[in-house]
Amino acid sequence: MSRGVPFSAVLRSEWTRLSSLRSTWWATAVFVVVVGAAGALAAAGTDTAERAEVAVQTALIGFGFGQLALLVIGVLAVTAELASGSALATLVAVPRRTRLLLARTVVVAAWCLLLGIALAAACLLAARTLTAVPGGVDPTDPEVLRTLGLQVGAAALVGVLGVGLGAVLRSTAGAVGLGTALVFVLPPVLALSGPRWAERLSAALPMLRVGQDAFFSVPTSWPVGMGVVAAWAAGAWVVGAVLHERRDV
Repeated sequence: MSRGVPFSAVLRSEWTRLSSLRSTWWATAVFVVVVGAAGALAAAGTDTAERAEVAVQTALIGFGFGQLALLVIGVLAVTAELASGSALATLVAVPRRTRLLLARTVVVAAWCLLLGIALAAACLLAARTLTAVPGGVDPTDPEVLRTLGLQVGAAALVGVLGVGLGAVLRSTAGAVGLGTALVFVLPPVLALSGPRWAERLSAALPMLRVGQDAFFSVPTSWPVGMGVVAAWAAGAWVVGAVLHERRDV
């Protein structure tokens, strides 16, 4: 590719590269199985729910664990070629590094959105068919749509966070480990530790979301929770883009 290659061509090449990684499909399979199975089990184990959005959010519980697979996909989108040694050839083809990182981010976010939409729809179906709700579960209910939309948005942000961490650390193990600590380990540990400052720090971390609620962490309103996750994803991405420009390879 030359410097003047259309951005759409860079997107296509990045999708080809991401889809050619076996790890992408393994992580995708884990996400589908965990979210789908947990959703069906949660919905089947909940005989009744007072409101439709409560039934749907219960069925979304698998996203709490499954989003870690999306973090892995985001990290590997950046680090896999560093491990294989093909990064230099990619940079020769696309020398504008921030443009390249942006294309990778778009591809990862789109894939996470697609997976999130598909699994959110499956969880909605499970809630409609397996949980009794007065009046049923209406897919057009604004509260139901908001719950599903927040879940899909959170899934995409976790993928973007993975891209950012991968660009910052350039190590698969390091980026996955740090991402897991930030979104899954530290928030509940700090929330349960007791001191007020620990609770505040927990709320400031990019915790995983299940619908409108935090997953095993300090309760926060959905605007605050989504804002925190978005800020971490954007911050990690910007730092990663700056470092990506300044490094030799």
